Amino acid sequence: MDYYVFAETVERIVDNVERAVAGKREGISLAVTALLAGGHVLIEDVPGVGKTLLAKSLARSVAGDFRRIQFTPDLLPADITGTNVYNQGDGAFEFWAGPVFANVVLADEINRASPKTQSALLEAMEEGSVTVDGVTRRLPEPFGVIGTQNPVEHEGTYPLPHAELDRFMVKMALDYPDEEAEVDLLKLSADPVAEIGPVVGLAEFVRMRRLAEEVYASLLHPGRCEGPRPARTVS
Repeated sequence: MDYYVFAETVERIVDNVERAVAGKREGISLAVTALLAGGHVLIEDVPGVGKTLLAKSLARSVAGDFRRIQFTPDLLPADITGTNVYNQGDGAFEFWAGPVFANVVLADEINRASPKTQSALLEAMEEGSVTVDGVTRRLPEPFGVIGTQNPVEHEGTYPLPHAELDRFMVKMALDYPDEEAEVDLLKLSADPVAEIGPVVGLAEFVRMRRLAEEVYASLLHPGRCEGPRPARTVS
């Protein structure tokens, strides 16, 4: 895949997600860019603006697994990462994977969980792995977290520490749709995500991430950027 095909594929993914999340093209583009760059997204906005739809449709567009974690004050770290459970039949412990083992994970109202529980995501977001009882397990690739928090209602919340905020590549708001987008929303079915299919497979999306890692930007001269390098192919 060269850079021109790469750009066309990204546009197709954004167009596909926009079929379910009408009028949010800029936010969709930021989320797709972050996932391609191996980063994570924090959406700080009020309920009902399409945060869950964005995460679901993005996962579906790349043929990935989607998991939603509702963060609450009583949520435990093991509820996110998974835990070892004793199997009486085998006489041994077996690992039950938590919801973090997915390609796109929606951490809904992430600031409602305690700092101890929030810290369960730190290794996953930075290293792409989870360590339980001394055993490290790799998360599926690609892996991305879309965290949400309500900027208005702060009662019973725990502000995200800087160490966790640093794990997010993008922080954004979706905002309410304009009048034209609201009309488009009325035309959607009850489950718009079910009507869209994948644009690329997981293996191809992983190759796109490898290609994105090859993008070169020079910071030697502020305000000046080198021209694009010759197109190359990633096998």
